[in-house]
Amino acid sequence: MNNFLLAYRVGALLYCPANNDSIVNSLINEKFGKQFSLALCLEDTIRDDCVADAENVLISSMQALYNYKKNKPFFLPNIFIRVRNPLQINYLLDKFGDARELITGFNIPKFSLENADTYLQIITDVNKNLETPFYIMPIFESPTLIHLQERYHILYELKQKLDSISKYVLNIRVGGNDLCHMFGFRRHSNESIHKIKPVSNIFSDIITVFGMDYVVSGPVWEYYNGKHWDMGLMEELKEDKLCGFIGKTVIHPNQIKFVNNAYKVPLKDYNDAKTILEWDNSSPSLVSGSIVKERMNEYKTHSNWALRTLLLAEAYGLI
Repeated sequence: MNNFLLAYRVGALLYCPANNDSIVNSLINEKFGKQFSLALCLEDTIRDDCVADAENVLISSMQALYNYKKNKPFFLPNIFIRVRNPLQINYLLDKFGDARELITGFNIPKFSLENADTYLQIITDVNKNLETPFYIMPIFESPTLIHLQERYHILYELKQKLDSISKYVLNIRVGGNDLCHMFGFRRHSNESIHKIKPVSNIFSDIITVFGMDYVVSGPVWEYYNGKHWDMGLMEELKEDKLCGFIGKTVIHPNQIKFVNNAYKVPLKDYNDAKTILEWDNSSPSLVSGSIVKERMNEYKTHSNWALRTLLLAEAYGLI
């Protein structure tokens, strides 16, 4: 099981168009708090004929952040760039100059067998001789995943490819809205994406293939205002967790606190997890009642759960 703490700390990943020229001011004034990650998007949020301008705004923003950071302390989140093609990775890193040290990695949209080899080769080359690597977070949202006859083959072949550079793979991400788009679906604020079976079945297959070795992050929730939007988000987060997702893509700062609160670890879970991982191996029994005497703890059965629980506690805190 993945035990890389940084992978758990991606947490609430706030999406922002890369041409948003107010992002620097928002970050240096900590308008979004101090517990989130940031994805600056050059793909779906940018019109095709505006990409060059968006790249220039992004480059200026990163260089401005770098200069501000030298003179003023402020919380700087893990920053990821959602590129629209492999060539942008080297281009942007070159243009960022010294500011490239502020970049944690890259989101790879519509990750598929058609583009995987190119992306993986580029990220391997970029990381040669680097002490602190640039990570990737491939996004599973390609239309090729729709087809049942090919899905298992595609997922296992992609996993084999990613396993070859697993030290650079921070999260596996899923594109819920892109997959819903293929069917013409859109959920309301009181409806969870996990109730949309054609899409949730794809999620289940992704978790089955990747969830034992990678942190898989939950899909975007598109509501940030209006009647009961927050209750809908909390319900979907509850189902995200039960299905094996950790963290969530967010599209508005209003959503950040809900993601962070959802993944805080109950104290009784934390205590049970510590008990399991600190089990006396000389004991003839590998099973015992929980600390609050309401469930059974088994060393062999619950050790992976316990490890994940302690990592979540480290990343999100206790409740």
